[in-house]
Amino acid sequence: MLEPPEDAYVMTRSYDKVPKRPRYIEIDFVKGVPVKLNGRKMPLVALIEKLNEIAGEYGVGRFDMIENRLVGIKSREVYEAPAADVLLKAHEELEGFVMDREFIHYKRILSEKYSELVYFGLWFSPLKWALDAFFASNQQRVTGRVRIKLDRGHAICVGRESRYALYQEKLATYSRGDTFDRKAAAGFMKIWGLPYEGMYRN
Repeated sequence: MLEPPEDAYVMTRSYDKVPKRPRYIEIDFVKGVPVKLNGRKMPLVALIEKLNEIAGEYGVGRFDMIENRLVGIKSREVYEAPAADVLLKAHEELEGFVMDREFIHYKRILSEKYSELVYFGLWFSPLKWALDAFFASNQQRVTGRVRIKLDRGHAICVGRESRYALYQEKLATYSRGDTFDRKAAAGFMKIWGLPYEGMYRN
């Protein structure tokens, strides 16, 4: 039940020492790869190092977790990865903006297996290669910009833009500009529910 000591962290500030005012950053992706930070084009390693510095100042990227090791035992691990925390969140938000529902839902299932293969050191297994191809198949569309708010240990997505965006405000809003025909909903619900009609009736 002990909290990790503060000297276990070297890249991230404790929450009582982070800036009081939040900071906003923007990350540009091209085909799933981060290429710009706050409008400045940077090599990937340099971008990660700078983002470690910026996000670490706000205490972002601390992890205290229980891992399941390859041999089956459980292990408590304490990590800090500010840049990785921010980049993964930004990338996921951009994917959600440009990929269709079915792909995203299935990708989440395969992601757990992929991370397991990497954790277990099976980098050169046939399954890992096959999953590489799957994950690369839609990264062409993961191109755009994500705005992140850093605030007291949190990295929160507050904006996204992409020329591949599937989001259409006129279909998703409830304002006067809404163009979604709700009259079509009755027929859709009738057809969607046909397989279940009478299933639970006595």
